[in-house]
Amino acid sequence: MRKIVFQREQSEAFVITEAPDPVPGPGQMLVRTEAVGVSVGLVRMLRAAAAPEKDPGGEIVGRIIALGPDVEGYVIGDRVGGVVMEGAFSQSVLALPGLVSTVPGEVEPSVALTLVRGGLIALSALHAGRFEPGESVLVTGGASGVGHLAVQLAKARGARRVVAAVGSHGKADFLRDCGADEVVTYAQPSWGERPDLILDGVGGELVQLGVEALAPYGRLVAFSAGGGNVDASSLLGNLKTVIGFSIGLIGRQDPGLIEQRRAELWRMLAAGQLRPAHKAFPMERIADAVELIETRRNLGRVLLHTN
Repeated sequence: MRKIVFQREQSEAFVITEAPDPVPGPGQMLVRTEAVGVSVGLVRMLRAAAAPEKDPGGEIVGRIIALGPDVEGYVIGDRVGGVVMEGAFSQSVLALPGLVSTVPGEVEPSVALTLVRGGLIALSALHAGRFEPGESVLVTGGASGVGHLAVQLAKARGARRVVAAVGSHGKADFLRDCGADEVVTYAQPSWGERPDLILDGVGGELVQLGVEALAPYGRLVAFSAGGGNVDASSLLGNLKTVIGFSIGLIGRQDPGLIEQRRAELWRMLAAGQLRPAHKAFPMERIADAVELIETRRNLGRVLLHTN
């Protein structure tokens, strides 16, 4: 198989090498990948001073080509998608059954990869925020792999008004095509009408700015690894709430819920309610994929085709 090796302090940061297929152990499956996601998390890892101790993980979509002992519910040939904790950037990866689920055979690899985690996070963040039809929603990081799907999901599920917040107005046309009623930039002195719910995938100072922008009784769901601080006194007068969210805990404690939500995403896709956006590169162009995210020019999910 071919795999990407991530190098530090070398003339080339990424090298594609040949390696033997891994052998699945007990409770593992071997997946021949079709597509692999390139994320902000990978970019942050590459910016770190030290070389990674292991090959990075990430989102994958592919077909099972071998099963280790004690794997139930799957057979060789099944198409799956989800997350692997290491070695994602390879043509063959080891996956755990609890971290993947079935992907419909008719869904194109790039679309499947875009939905399998980004769509799952967007839909689950809406649930975490106790969204109700008729409410207004603002999404930060609106053009990201998760954000553009959150815009579409909020609209499809009955939001009265959906606002996408981004770093620059250059992404406005894309987001209006996704269904946003309005596009604002982070630097604007006001984000307009106060939203009932904010889905924040950026973090940092935007967490507090989001709290200040909320309507009375409003909720902000913080799901970014970017951190951020909240002045608790800014929550009190108008009974606002900040909700921390991570899909990882749900996956560990209630994998059946992950299955249900992914099944809902596939149904909405088939019904034409979702239009996942993506930019795909071959493995050889991983440097271009990373640069697209690093310069914040991506519209939707960035991914690699591996086979």
